[in-house]
Amino acid sequence: MVPEEWTLELIAPMKVWLVTMAEPLPLGRTKDDRLHRTGQFARFLARQGHEVVWWTSTFDHLRKVHHFKGDTTARITAELSLQLLAGCGYSRNISFRRILDHRQVARKFALVAAECSEPDVIVAAFPTIELCCAATEYGNLRGIPVIVDMRDMWPDIFADAMPTIIRPFSDLLLGPLHLKTRRACTSATAITGMTEAFVDWGIRRGGRKRGCLDRAFPFAYEREDIPAGELAAAERSWNELGVDKGRAALTVCYFGAMGVQLDLTPVIEAARILSADTPVRFVLCGCGQRLEEYRRRAQGLANVYIPGWVNRAQVWSLMRRSDVGVDPLPDRKDFLSTINNKAVEYLSAGLPVISSPSKGVLHDFLASHGCGMSYSAGATGEFVDILRRLWMAPSSLREMSARALSVFESQFSTDIVYPRMTAHLSEVIASRRAQAADSLNMVAALRPRSTTS
Repeated sequence: MVPEEWTLELIAPMKVWLVTMAEPLPLGRTKDDRLHRTGQFARFLARQGHEVVWWTSTFDHLRKVHHFKGDTTARITAELSLQLLAGCGYSRNISFRRILDHRQVARKFALVAAECSEPDVIVAAFPTIELCCAATEYGNLRGIPVIVDMRDMWPDIFADAMPTIIRPFSDLLLGPLHLKTRRACTSATAITGMTEAFVDWGIRRGGRKRGCLDRAFPFAYEREDIPAGELAAAERSWNELGVDKGRAALTVCYFGAMGVQLDLTPVIEAARILSADTPVRFVLCGCGQRLEEYRRRAQGLANVYIPGWVNRAQVWSLMRRSDVGVDPLPDRKDFLSTINNKAVEYLSAGLPVISSPSKGVLHDFLASHGCGMSYSAGATGEFVDILRRLWMAPSSLREMSARALSVFESQFSTDIVYPRMTAHLSEVIASRRAQAADSLNMVAALRPRSTTS
């Protein structure tokens, strides 16, 4: 066991492969996007002197375009490189073409990885199912430990997305994916996830008992120092849009995808109700297939701003002009099991989180720490009541904000989470090497000893 109090200097340099698709990359058109779990961890490891290869796709999941036409290696720093593999791409997140893309990338991983120098440890984000299978197969063949990090409950959630007419056949249609999921989770050296609920799900999926290496590590958020020029430009952009600083209105912000999963319609309807009698303004940022729909719904509402995609400096600036962040999650098992990166990002700026639904891991966390409130899924009236109460009680809002910042510093800061994750990698490597040594000793003990006459 690696004691938690060990400093990072005591951890020997490691060669780490991170296997993750569909996250923003620190290059090209996504260079100014906020890095997610793998991107932030990759940068942290590289800064600590570990050699990191991030295996990913050439496809930009958010914008639905390719970074490169073919397989590419991109050197980011001396310690961090990206190995980008090209699949066919896809236009819809839920589609057979996306499954084909994932299979193509996984096959390429198996071929390209076989020609590379071996890592000390692999961390594979789940999903994708196919890439996790390829990573665990590669590791098991070579005696390299593989950690499967549970991010989403595929393929369990696919059945809910199927047309009603074929839903009764979901088990048959999804059977191959269920088998691959079990194989990846069974073969993993360790199961990790962003909450205990996700770790337990992975354990059940693998039909295994939970061991000492199976642990939860929450989403972490890095509060970057934004260059003065970028920050000044961001401040100007909000001023020009009319989102000024001050207490003239309660400001509610949202950052994220505007797709089919997170529904902002109740938020816009709340803005319509509040526009009549309560000074609350909403700044809803992001892009996706429902962006124009939301803009149409908000037409004529002076208290709703929908600027589209915003860069990291604009995110930093807006959070510090806001009073709360809204996090409307679907009432679905996977979302009920998570504390998502959006919530953690809000907490990093001392923003209380207003979430839905009023149950699940995030709801329980906000209630127990007093750093947010929740409303029932789709319950616009409950959301309106919460915002009216917060506007009428600025002292309570300040106290909630202080608790939000405190809980972020103690539980979600990169200075807290990533050193623990790094120590975990070292521990997993040490455990695998100890097992290998024990196996060699056992083989040696079983060999017949030579005798002399």
